[in-house]
Amino acid sequence: MFKLPLQDGHNRLVSYVRISVTDRCNLRCSYCSAPSFSSNYREQILSYEEIVRLVRVLVNLGVDKVRLTGGEPLVRRHIDSLITRLNDIVGINDISLTTNGVLLEKLADPLRDAGLRRINISLDTLDRKRFKEITGRDYFTRVRAGIEAALAVGFDPVKVNVVVMRGVNDDELLDFAALTLNSPLHIRFIEYMPIGVSSTWSGDKVVTGAQMLARISENLGKLEPVVAESGGPARLYHLPGASGRIGVITAMSNHFCATCNRIRITADGRLRPCLLSDDEFDLKKVLRADGDPLEIVELVRQAVAGKSSEHGMSCNAERKCTRLMSTIGG
Repeated sequence: MFKLPLQDGHNRLVSYVRISVTDRCNLRCSYCSAPSFSSNYREQILSYEEIVRLVRVLVNLGVDKVRLTGGEPLVRRHIDSLITRLNDIVGINDISLTTNGVLLEKLADPLRDAGLRRINISLDTLDRKRFKEITGRDYFTRVRAGIEAALAVGFDPVKVNVVVMRGVNDDELLDFAALTLNSPLHIRFIEYMPIGVSSTWSGDKVVTGAQMLARISENLGKLEPVVAESGGPARLYHLPGASGRIGVITAMSNHFCATCNRIRITADGRLRPCLLSDDEFDLKKVLRADGDPLEIVELVRQAVAGKSSEHGMSCNAERKCTRLMSTIGG
């Protein structure tokens, strides 16, 4: 009925949607603080039924890849049932999830049984005391147990996302990289980005991908490039003889906007064509009006058509993203 693929004004095809299922989180990270919530919170966010309806429309526009995010997606009840329903949609070829890992040990099996195959776990330190300082919670052992559970049930790959901040955790760069020597983990180092008006971000805290790679090569051995299997934003490498992979995501120093194929849906049903821009389109209003799917298509096409050629951010630029990361979706 509406099979024309989603293409923006810069000839990029959109085939990937990241959907936040909740703004809530069980951590209070300094750079990604979860907001407070009103008593009618459930009505404010998209229901599972609305998410499934939306994905069915997006599939007809060429989207075949879905990532579930938050906040912390595992705090939303019955997340495995949503994964099962999304897996049943013909045309969806890949479902993944990003989590902080706090609840993952108990949920790894149900998530795997629901059809989830790939998982990303956010972890910015390997030190329990520092973990509590960064996140406001003493849950480090839970996260490590969650990572072990993810490996044990067969998620492949298991990616660990590390936001590198100068003077905060950059002294652990080599410790994280060394994890790949004897483990199949994919350690992905992410440049610190300016997200949220109350963020502690500063350009001085940014460690560039080039600086990270140089430090690893100088201390652990020459990094060898790996062809990316997923075509994602990370440039992949491995150390000689290593079981795992090392990735760098250089959103600030060497952005990958020219190949961007994604859109984001916030928990409250707003479509963001770009993570680092506050341009948003209200899909929830259309979904709840029970209108023709073509109305959703028209709004999605309008949003994608206006997608910027690049985010325009640098270590010295004025920030364009005022929403907190927890309210956008990772």
